[in-house]
Amino acid sequence: MIRFTIPGEPRTKKNGNRIVQKNGKPFLLPSQQFLDYQEYAGWFVPQEKIDKPINLKVLYYMGSHRRVDLVNLLEATCDILVKYQCIEDDSYKYIRGHDGSRVLYDKDHPRAEVIIEEWRE
Repeated sequence: MIRFTIPGEPRTKKNGNRIVQKNGKPFLLPSQQFLDYQEYAGWFVPQEKIDKPINLKVLYYMGSHRRVDLVNLLEATCDILVKYQCIEDDSYKYIRGHDGSRVLYDKDHPRAEVIIEEWRE
């Protein structure tokens, strides 16, 4: 089992997307807030490479009671783990479940607690 915490308010990729033009064609980029969070999160992601099926459980402690989508938070965390090569890919081949993941509230210490466990059939 691998456990680590990313301190600070968790961010999603979906809120505040930016439309930019490249070679005359529009495409979406994640918000600058997410890009900053992704870069910051990289300091906390372990350098261990996981190459077997896992259950990825993430407890998101938000600093406010605003509405947030658990699926979008999980997508952002998975993309961060792939970017920093903790996991090869976020497909079913590697991430078999998100059992136990949920959104909680902690006004004073928002964070994402990540627990990676070997998948058991």
